[in-house]
Amino acid sequence: MAASGAKYGIATSHFYWIGAIPAMVFVGIFMMPFYYGSRARSVPEYLRLRFDEKTRGLNAISFAIMTVFSSGISMYAMARLIQTLHILDVPFQRMSISSQWIFDVSILFSALVVLAYILLGGLSSAIYNEVLQFFLIVAGFLPLVWLGLKNVGGWHGLTEKLPRTYTHSWAGMTNPNTNPLGVEWFGLVMGLGFVLSFGYWCTDFLVVQRAMAADSMSAARRTPLIAAIPKMFFPFLVILPGLIAIALPTQLPPVASTAAVQLVPSTGEGLIPAKMDETGQPKLDKNGKPVLDYDLAIPNMLLHYFPTGILGLGLTALLASFMSGMAGNVTAFNTVWTYDIYQSYIRPNASDAHYLFMGRLATVFGIALSIMAAYVATRFNNILDMLQLVFAFVNAPLFATFLLGMFWKRATGHGAFSGLISGTAAAALHHGLTLSAGAVPGVKGGWLGSVLHVYPSEMAQNFWTAIWAWTTCFVVTILVSLVTKPRDERDLVGLVHSLTPRPSEENVPWFKRPAILGALVLAMTLLLNLVFW
Repeated sequence: MAASGAKYGIATSHFYWIGAIPAMVFVGIFMMPFYYGSRARSVPEYLRLRFDEKTRGLNAISFAIMTVFSSGISMYAMARLIQTLHILDVPFQRMSISSQWIFDVSILFSALVVLAYILLGGLSSAIYNEVLQFFLIVAGFLPLVWLGLKNVGGWHGLTEKLPRTYTHSWAGMTNPNTNPLGVEWFGLVMGLGFVLSFGYWCTDFLVVQRAMAADSMSAARRTPLIAAIPKMFFPFLVILPGLIAIALPTQLPPVASTAAVQLVPSTGEGLIPAKMDETGQPKLDKNGKPVLDYDLAIPNMLLHYFPTGILGLGLTALLASFMSGMAGNVTAFNTVWTYDIYQSYIRPNASDAHYLFMGRLATVFGIALSIMAAYVATRFNNILDMLQLVFAFVNAPLFATFLLGMFWKRATGHGAFSGLISGTAAAALHHGLTLSAGAVPGVKGGWLGSVLHVYPSEMAQNFWTAIWAWTTCFVVTILVSLVTKPRDERDLVGLVHSLTPRPSEENVPWFKRPAILGALVLAMTLLLNLVFW
């Protein structure tokens, strides 16, 4: 998020205040009773209960691919951090190994560390690590924000050093060319605030898996609501460092090594260096301008402000964050692979011991696939851009299917299956025919040969890819469902909102009722939007 803060400004807060909090409230009030009540072990299994086997299989495959890419992004971030610290430079020099291999070795090291603690600790290790990294991030980033703001003259000084659109979240949102995010208000609200946000929080098994670990329905419903409270204040910890990094005078950022602090030449802006190619030269976009490496915003901020002791705390917070993201996605991958693909289609009716072995094996080849995805991430200068692109392909059409399945009992399995395929195809078609400004055809779009539209930013392209995917899936699912036979209502009890008994809250204190907690959270979020309007 700090990388996005440096690239897009305070508008990155929309990923929390528009793109997370409302969806978390929706999950706690509406979605969790379905997941927890059905006791489905995964999102694909819920789709099987609501629709049919083919819908479950299709989603299981797409979800497995998404977790691999998400894990690869975290692995890439870990490797870049290790590379930025230059801790392997001296050993490589002594062994006469080219420094170009440092990134590759860092990737393998990250993979082995995460593999070890997943195999030893399983899901519980991933959950404990997520809890631990929350406190580490607070402890590591709070002094960083304080020091950075003090250096630039506080919030007032920061606003004077940056354009107005960088410090006002809704400034310039009437036109995509007048704000750093490169999207107008409709694309933001529909693409991020509705499709991508609800698609992630309502259908991502990594999220649902955590809440389902609760010991009761009431606790499961309160989990996302309580989590939303600290999350709405996270922009001050993780976005402000990016704003400060881009606002500082352009200089040679200090980088730690095993011998001494070195200076790395920078052709970037502030503490954000240019992204380097394989030959060590700055990468240039198609307009000849250096591509800034926004992913180094936080590492360079830590190295710029922190002494050795506190620097260790900050770096530990970063590593814990990347490891928890990678471990969570890998554990979700091995669950979906083992239960929704292997057990269902490859070898059913095997022993529990066999499935346990397969789950461990899935962890190994899941990490191996993540290594390949990590190299795809090298094409992006902000990993959040790639992450939202993956979500646009997978979560956007899936959310349309979920929405109709939950609230429209007429939705059928044939409709859901056709909608998912059509939505994913629409995302691929839109991405293949569009491009972001400064990008070259390839991973970032335009790969169908003809570019019909150029978006001001990669994030704007992602939002509209998600909108096209969701709309196509929604429409196709309705049309196909209307001409196919629906399931008997008795089979949908507990799976459709109108046919599911409401959890009783008669004897529940007001401060434990999900609806009241949700209203309070939304009110606080609205206030934050108004303050930074």
